[in-house]
Amino acid sequence: MPVAGPWLRRLLPFVAWMPELRDGRILRTDFVAGLTVALVLIPQSMAYAQLAGLPPYYGLYAAFLPPLVAALFGSSRQLATGPVAVVSLMTAAALEPIAAAGGPGYIAYAITLSLIVGVFQFALGLLRLGVLVNFLSHPVVVGFTNAAAIIIATSQLDKIFGVRVEKAAHHYETVWATVVAAASYIHWPTFVMAVAAFTIMIVLRRVNRRLPNVLIAVGVTTVLAWATGFEKVQQAALDQFPASAVQEVVADQLRLRDEIPQFDARLAEARARLAETVARHGWNDARALAAQHAIDTLKLQRDRRVKTAAADLKELRAVRFRYVPGAEGAPGRYYLLANLPEGAHDDGNIWRIRTIGEDGSLEMNGGGNVVGAIPRGVPSLALPKFDLSVVLQLLSAAITISLIGFMEAISIAKAMATKTRQKVDANQELIGQGLSNVVGSLFQSYPTSGSFSRSAVNMDAGAVTGFSSVVTSLIVVVTLLWLTPLLYHLPQATLAAVIMMAVVGLINVRAIRHAWQAQRQDGVVAVVTFALTLAFAPHLDKGILVGVGLALILYLYRTMQPRVAILARHPDGTLRDAEVFGLKTCENISMIRFDGSLYFANTSYFEDKVQERVAVRPNLRYVIVVGDGINQIDATGEEMLAHLADRLEKAGIRMVFTGLKKQVIDAFQRTGLYRRLGPDRFFRTEEQALDQAWKELGGNHEADCPLNVVCPIELTPGARAS
Repeated sequence: MPVAGPWLRRLLPFVAWMPELRDGRILRTDFVAGLTVALVLIPQSMAYAQLAGLPPYYGLYAAFLPPLVAALFGSSRQLATGPVAVVSLMTAAALEPIAAAGGPGYIAYAITLSLIVGVFQFALGLLRLGVLVNFLSHPVVVGFTNAAAIIIATSQLDKIFGVRVEKAAHHYETVWATVVAAASYIHWPTFVMAVAAFTIMIVLRRVNRRLPNVLIAVGVTTVLAWATGFEKVQQAALDQFPASAVQEVVADQLRLRDEIPQFDARLAEARARLAETVARHGWNDARALAAQHAIDTLKLQRDRRVKTAAADLKELRAVRFRYVPGAEGAPGRYYLLANLPEGAHDDGNIWRIRTIGEDGSLEMNGGGNVVGAIPRGVPSLALPKFDLSVVLQLLSAAITISLIGFMEAISIAKAMATKTRQKVDANQELIGQGLSNVVGSLFQSYPTSGSFSRSAVNMDAGAVTGFSSVVTSLIVVVTLLWLTPLLYHLPQATLAAVIMMAVVGLINVRAIRHAWQAQRQDGVVAVVTFALTLAFAPHLDKGILVGVGLALILYLYRTMQPRVAILARHPDGTLRDAEVFGLKTCENISMIRFDGSLYFANTSYFEDKVQERVAVRPNLRYVIVVGDGINQIDATGEEMLAHLADRLEKAGIRMVFTGLKKQVIDAFQRTGLYRRLGPDRFFRTEEQALDQAWKELGGNHEADCPLNVVCPIELTPGARAS
């Protein structure tokens, strides 16, 4: 069906490449490519989920359906979608101010954020608004990406050193606190595990880049952690802690577990009373207002109680203990790090509280952190929690993540399309990325995007169609169903090493230097975006917004004063800038070339330049506007030209135009300026305008005019342009 074919391929892009899978060679190649990408994706996804502040297995959830959906509905055949470093960092930056990392509320917000990002991207694609990404100029992206790489890498230092610090208001303060803590309390087994992971990945990458170095590092360190008892977990009773402050905080946490259901029950009763009162007496009745006040008071009390308990628990988990084993099998004692009794012999480990059980027992961790238990099975279908107040809080972050994530994805897709000679449709890619995030949010995924490193792996493995991404998703499903127990002992230090190795490639100082060399102002934008992103972290959107604003302001500044050249005849016969080449100009005819679009910001500048020329040439009779460089004109520019032509006409000076582009002539015709000035004011070439001027000036002026001096000479290579 010749008519339905293109329409169907646009609605379902995958129908274009599915017939190619009948070729057994392509099918085998795509299967191997998908398997290869999955071997990189599985450990990377868990690492990036950790970077996003989520339990590591949520990375597997984000690697489950998004790669498949993006491959089916996107336009790129080799783009590998899933969790990526920058989007994960931006997710954490958006959620940490409103929820505790890793908690149920935080996870719910992350899933909701994925839905908002997906809806925004899908809407942009449907409305064919992919061009909005162009507002993120290259210097802004370069500056942001370099800063983000540094932030990502340094955010993993606590996991590399095995220390725990509270997040400060600014990222650089957190980094400094981590370094100070590591100097005193570094957990050497964790650090050694991280060094081992780094060593394996670096060595294997140099030996053979095709080796799955990430997977091998994960496998080796996981086996090592299992064999050495790296985690060191044991149960403790509350009476094993002599410190009364610890007992009070734990007791308070247990009381809170009983109080929250009580608060919720009282709130339900208060809401029922309010509904009954409103039904009987209406909203304006004093009793309804009193009932609403009671609800607000209960909610405030509940929120304060939860926040206070959460702060106490966070502080408790940061406390370090020494464990002194009991004599003859008796229970041991956990002493605060600085309160170990003289003469007591501890087991040599530094212990911390991991969880508080329902019965008040404590799970203690005296070794390194591992991934731990991963729920077996694929995530269940569930609608994200849609709270309007939360959506409004996340909206600005979602828009930023949408644009940055898509820019990363489309840049990768276009780079690969250049090699494969396939067409990439930015709007269709927006639809694919948007659907992948929407569908992912229904299965507990956080925001995803196209990955540069995994797309490169996919391309190098010979992927021909999007079927490779389908295979990748199927391998993740197999992992979730049957292989999760193997990941229990995976050290979090290894995941931190994976993240740091992945973001090294994002640091590109040469790109900033190149932007500076191409245009100083672009270099300034890149440097300012870089510096402010680092300074504002974890509020990454502020650095981007300032960068975008600065780029637009500097662009306006550049176009406010474009080059305006007074042309004269060069000895080689061409018309060139008289000031640059030191050429003599005519007293009666002035040829002015405007190198830029004529719009509201620069109309006064152009008008001033013409008036200056009129002032210094009292015998001026003709102003020839050379409009080859005027690509667009707005209402302000058209109005200025109309008034300027009238004023010059009254002063005995005729203004004519040459070389105007069609879109400019069309604007003049729509406004009536072309008809009012007359067709004899518009010429295709400068020579035609000069001939007309000489005829109207009469006499022997043509022979005396400097614009008519022509002494052809041979141009040398590299001669300066006008």
